[in-house]
Amino acid sequence: MAANRAPPSPPRAFSRLFRPLVFTVGFTGCSFGSAAIWQYESVKSQVRNFFNDIRADWMEKMHPPKRGDVRRQLNQWWSSLSEGQRTITGIIAANAVVFCCWRIPSLQRTMLRYFTSNPTSKTLCSPMLLSTFSHFSFFHMAANMYVLWSFSTSAVSMLGREQFLAVYLSAGVISTFVSYVSKMVTGRFGPSLGASGAIMTILAAVCTKMPDAKTGHHLPPYVHLHRAEGHHRQWIRPVWFWAGRFSTHSAAHLGGAMFGIWYVLFGHELIWKNREPFVKLVARLEDSRRTRRGGDRGGSM
Repeated sequence: MAANRAPPSPPRAFSRLFRPLVFTVGFTGCSFGSAAIWQYESVKSQVRNFFNDIRADWMEKMHPPKRGDVRRQLNQWWSSLSEGQRTITGIIAANAVVFCCWRIPSLQRTMLRYFTSNPTSKTLCSPMLLSTFSHFSFFHMAANMYVLWSFSTSAVSMLGREQFLAVYLSAGVISTFVSYVSKMVTGRFGPSLGASGAIMTILAAVCTKMPDAKTGHHLPPYVHLHRAEGHHRQWIRPVWFWAGRFSTHSAAHLGGAMFGIWYVLFGHELIWKNREPFVKLVARLEDSRRTRRGGDRGGSM
């Protein structure tokens, strides 16, 4: 009887994609909304930080730190990094922590459930983000983080820190959703993990926006990229070829690349440049809350 049972109909199977679709749209909106608020708060704090930095420099001259001070050396190393490299340091650290967690036997079931994405899994939504920080192979993680590090300076200078993180996190979820759809269509199910989809978004965005940039980083031989920060000369082939190479291996790579191209050509104007009304609304709500707090304190006195 079980052998003659008909497989589930396509509409019933594809209904499993509804929650991931809602999560993708909601998470992307929250990412860009949070990035806009973060940028607004960062601008507000720049003036305060300017005067704090002046005071810190004066204190350092009055009480110079000892030579060989570890904290000072770390601060100097941190200051020597570009803004893009400092931005992705947290991403690399998160990937390293998750990689170490894969080596703990007692965590294997948890890692498989939450840090690998599969449209047939009971847990559908949270792995769409968490799997972006998950690598089981050290070589896989090292290669992905190297490419991300290589493109970080150009990407963050192009987008800004806040917008870059919103694009990167959204890309991880969007590329996973594309992978879900592909698996449903082909019937080839199985767990997936890795940051490649999100990194493809960053790579595609940089290559689309700055096709004539320079780089000194040695990328795979079929990639030609030259960015202004490099010391060696390599030449770019179109990003379309780069995306096509990866699309033969994973729909998530192609989905990430297409999202990066779309965002540079249309998404930046459609989403990021229209953030001002939302930021003003948040600012008014914040001012209203502060006013109420002041009134409550005044009434209590």
